[in-house]
This record gives sequence, structure tokens and C-alpha cells, in this order.
Amino acid sequence: MAFGIKRHEVNEWKRKIDQGEIAFLTHYWLDDRFPGCNTVTKAGCNNLEKLAIWGEKYGLKKEWIDVRKDGYSHFDLLGERQREILRSEGLLDHIWEVHSSTRKD
Repeated sequence: MAFGIKRHEVNEWKRKIDQGEIAFLTHYWLDDRFPGCNTVTKAGCNNLEKLAIWGEKYGLKKEWIDVRKDGYSHFDLLGERQREILRSEGLLDHIWEVHSSTRKD
């Protein structure tokens, strides 16, 4: 279940993906299959080859890409790997924003 995200954030993520960029979207997320994880970052791109090459440098396998018919294919980043990748990308603030905000639309 996803929550704690604003429409403009989703739209900005989609805009970047539509332009062929690697785009990141972090939000609260709860799933019993992943205890202890309460956020997920979606790292997406409309160019699957570019996304796969980007993922390789972090040990992500091409087959882990959630390939979407709507064009917003992405990796789901969770837990410690999520933090490591966001730190490496200079985006660790994504997690701090989610944890420290009282998001209201």
C-alpha cells in the first residue's frame, strides 16, 4: 500500500521519465512481504536499456525491472540498498523528506 505522496511529485517523476531521464520517487509503502521497510523508491526510465545499465552499477538485475505498459518502468529500491543508492546518487534527502514531513495534500 502506497501513501504519503503528492500528485505533483508523481507528475514530476513521470515528466522526467518521459524525457528519458533516470527519475526517483520515494514514498511510504507497507507490504507484509518486506517487514521493516516503510518506504520505497521507484527508480524509473522509459529507456529500459538505460535503466538496466544504471541498475548494473548498483548490482540490480535487469529482470528486477517492473516493466510497465504505461511506459513508467522502474526498479523498486528498499531497505539498506535503497539508502545506499540514494546516498550514492546524492538523493538521501528523499528518505529524510518522507520521514520528517507531515504530508497533506
